[in-house]
Amino acid sequence: MKKSLIAIELDAADPVLLEDWMSQGHLANLRKLREQGTYGHLTNIDYYTTETKWTTFLTGCLPNQTGYWGPLKLQADTYDVEHGSAYDFGEYPPFYALGDDYRVAAFDLPQSTLCQQVNGPQVLAWGAHAPYTPSHSHPPQLLHDLISKYGKHPTSDRSAVVNWWKQESLTEFQQALKVGVSRRSNICRCLLQQENWDLFLTSFSETHPAGHNFCHLSQPDHPLYRDQQRGGSLGDLLLDVYEAIDQAIGEILAEAPDDAYILIFSTHGMGNNSTDLPSVLFLPEFLYRFSFPGKFALAPGKSGTTAPPMITAPKRRNRNWAREVWQLKYDHNPIKQLLKRWIPDKFQAKLEQLFDSPQQLDLASPQKLSKQLTPYSWQPTMWYKPLWPHMKAFALPTFGGEGFIRINLQGREPEGIVTPCEYDALCDELTQQLHRLQDARTGQPIVKKVVRTRQCAMDSDPKLPDADLVAVWRDLPTDVIDSPEWGRIGPAPYTRTGSHRLRGFLMARGPNIPAGSSLESGHAIDLAPTILKLMGAPIPEYCEGQPLL
Repeated sequence: MKKSLIAIELDAADPVLLEDWMSQGHLANLRKLREQGTYGHLTNIDYYTTETKWTTFLTGCLPNQTGYWGPLKLQADTYDVEHGSAYDFGEYPPFYALGDDYRVAAFDLPQSTLCQQVNGPQVLAWGAHAPYTPSHSHPPQLLHDLISKYGKHPTSDRSAVVNWWKQESLTEFQQALKVGVSRRSNICRCLLQQENWDLFLTSFSETHPAGHNFCHLSQPDHPLYRDQQRGGSLGDLLLDVYEAIDQAIGEILAEAPDDAYILIFSTHGMGNNSTDLPSVLFLPEFLYRFSFPGKFALAPGKSGTTAPPMITAPKRRNRNWAREVWQLKYDHNPIKQLLKRWIPDKFQAKLEQLFDSPQQLDLASPQKLSKQLTPYSWQPTMWYKPLWPHMKAFALPTFGGEGFIRINLQGREPEGIVTPCEYDALCDELTQQLHRLQDARTGQPIVKKVVRTRQCAMDSDPKLPDADLVAVWRDLPTDVIDSPEWGRIGPAPYTRTGSHRLRGFLMARGPNIPAGSSLESGHAIDLAPTILKLMGAPIPEYCEGQPLL
């Protein structure tokens, strides 16, 4: 006999935070669920963690099987970077596409697709974080009806990145997330009241942007904690969002059949930001200096000396992060350097035209790239794009996970300068120098490991990622680094204050699941076969994971 299964993903919810807060008496519904069932940790692929987690969960396959490494794709024949969409699921459909034998309701899953093989309602991109899929539903009228009755998600039409130095915007964003949580709860309860679904699958996306933006107000070991919490006026905004979600989970589960299986999980977590600056600023500058010895473009400093104080607020508080970092660009002309720092932003483009020669090979400013509609013009990785054809290796844009390095290879890149016979030696040299990068404040290395994604230079497997090397950073927030070969980079202001972690979790309650038990550690690819096994549904042969229950 079939049992209903309710699966709720808490997007980027961190198990370390959950366990601490549950032990302190917070999150009563999650704590009760854990006591009534089982709990264990999950891991994930340890490179390309930010880009791949949803496709891994939805297909039960690792990215080297699906070939999907994220929405950003390098067009090797032009050096252009295009923003694509979610995985197309043509080869491997979502695991919940089970046909007529199972009634399934799927609400607001990021990076999924509407699928004809799903026997039940589907709603995409109502309020998901980074959905990479259009806002639509099946049946088509359903999304409109839900919005008419319950409203839009308050953050669905705005960026999920908030300048952490603006307290008023932090509190405004937190309140918007909590309104979104409440509306999400109401919609889920409405769908659950319609029938006893074989599978009800949804995600609370609010934990994701909350982790990115509120870590510095929550975790005492964050480098910005003391400065930003001085006076205690804001409180723990991150815990507040988690508590709102805990309350919503209690409301949703009140609609569940008594004998239903309940699964709450996350495929990765969130901690103090140790990846954004290394990936989008330090790495592209390091590769610039590596390709052009004796030159530096951004945030030059003198290594071996005491690091300057951390930047805890921009010089002009209304400036966004990209424009603040652009002020760290080195210019040989001291007059331009002075003017750039103090004249209003609206005159920055004029300043560039006044001092720069059209023939001069230099970084492209975020203002210029923005006018050209260049994707991710706010990322320093993209500022170096005019120089990529002249560099041995360059950093690819990322969403703040690992550091992606592309070798400028002859025969593959349109203006490649590294011959295939030089490829291995260059990869080895870069790997060695990356391992020598240190946090300038503590002297600790910032690179955990460097992953080679190809067996040889001309490996053309279309399912390989764009990056030839992936720098996996240590769990060590830093705003300034030293290289023995290329000097100091930084200090630079933090972007977001939280970044992704490899760790996830699974808690489950239901028939034949022992109360208070523990699971052996699993992997994100184990979630799909676990859900299918509990449902009594067939597990596709291509699924790489194993049922955990």
